[in-house]
Amino acid sequence: MFFLAILLLAAMFATLFILIRGLVNMAGTTSQDLEAQGDGPSPRALKSQKLMQQRILFQAVAIGVAAIILFALSAKG
Repeated sequence: MFFLAILLLAAMFATLFILIRGLVNMAGTTSQDLEAQGDGPSPRALKSQKLMQQRILFQAVAIGVAAIILFALSAKG
């Protein structure tokens, strides 16, 4: 159970870290990034998409670990 609690905290902090990195990336968006007429999305948009996917992954891990902890606690009681 202790291992699951540590894993949950790690997943939560990883989610927070990736969220902050995404916000910093989004805050650095310039008008050139928004008005780019090239072939496809800008590098900043691609990085933003990658960070969002990582955040969703870490959130899923955190929710899954929390569900396992709750299931284990309900089985004990």
